Parts: sequence; structure tokens; C-alpha cells
Amino acid sequence: MSWDGFWTDAPPTVFWDAPPDVVAGRHLPLFEPYLTGGLPLVDAGCGNGTQTRHLADRRPNGVVGVDLSPAAVELARRQSRNAEFEVLDLADRHAVAACRERRRGDCHVYLRGVLHQAAPEERARMADGVVALLGGAGRGFVVEPAAAAKETLMGLMRRPGGPPPSLAAVFAHGISPMEMPDEAVPALFVERGLTVLAEGRAPLATTVRDPEGARVELPSNWLVVGHTG
Repeated sequence: MSWDGFWTDAPPTVFWDAPPDVVAGRHLPLFEPYLTGGLPLVDAGCGNGTQTRHLADRRPNGVVGVDLSPAAVELARRQSRNAEFEVLDLADRHAVAACRERRRGDCHVYLRGVLHQAAPEERARMADGVVALLGGAGRGFVVEPAAAAKETLMGLMRRPGGPPPSLAAVFAHGISPMEMPDEAVPALFVERGLTVLAEGRAPLATTVRDPEGARVELPSNWLVVGHTG
């Protein structure tokens, strides 16, 4: 309900909705070498679909954006010309199985900044959902803010004039990032039998600017996961 309320009342500028060239455009070269087999790509937690549309312009085998919030999916559909969108709770195994069936089997998955916004028990079910979508041949690209991002976020909250409106809107709807150690992300998938095929660090862009006009970026960790045998 918090997410649907947020997207229903979405502010003009959403905190994480930075232009695709500095978000998905940075991520795609990192995981594109693993997107083999002609499988469709699922953008999980797609929000209003900004990054989904960018990916769809560059992926020949189809891209579908999925989100827990019906309001977000409706926004995405209204702005889309090249991608599908549907409501999906990654933690609902029956809904995930139905989504996979509609895609006719294994999928690649792009998961950006979703897990840290969920409680630990919910993260486990969401990881199960990702694993189910991947099947045997799919590859997942997972990127989450690093633990060090907390310092950046706290600095924004303590700005003399108050937090940026785009960030304040998130907290106003009862959405707040949960503590998530860096090692917890790969552990979620290794515990489920996947292999970490690649990993690294990269900045995660936001729509906020610092006093000098530079874009505020959160330190983040990324990894590519999948079955290897």
C-alpha cells in the first residue's frame, strides 16, 4: 500500500528516476555479455518504466517491466511505446510462476535498488522469485546501494533547508531503506544455488543535485548471478 500510495501521489521528480544514460545505460554494458539464449528480460521493480523503456530500445528479445504497485504500472503503460508492463509481487511464488509461463520459460532479470527497501524475510521471498524467473538459463543483474550509501542519504536528510523534496516524498509515504550489509546481497543468491558470475562497484545516480550542481550518486554494488550446471 505504501508503494501504491507513493506512485499515486508521485512527485514531479522521483528520487531514483535519473536519466537512463546514467542508470541502465551504465549497467547494460556490465551484464549484456551474459544475456544469451534469446531470452526475454524482466525489469523487476520497474516503477514508472523509465529504465525499462531504455532497455527495450536495446534488447531484441523483448522486455517486460514488473512492479508491485498497480499505480506505477499504469504510469509506465501510459508512457510506453516499446515495452510490456504488468503488476507482479516478486515475493508471490504463484504470481511469479504465472509470469514465467507468460514469458514461455527462463528469463533474464534486471533488479535495481529493490532488495534494500524490503524487510529481511521479504528479501528472501523476493530472491526466490528472481531464482524462479531465471530458471536454468537466465542471468540476473542485481544492483543495490552499498552500506556506505547511508552516509550520503543522511547527509541529504540533514541539509539546512531540509531534505530534497524527491527524498522527502519517499519517507512521507512510509518507505525507508532497511539496513543491509554488502555481503547480504550475494549471500541471498548463493544460498539458493546460484553462482556469482561477475561483481563490482558502480555509482547509482539519483535526480538530486549537490550545491555545486553535480548529480548526487550513491555508492552501490552490482553482481551477475545464474546457474552454472
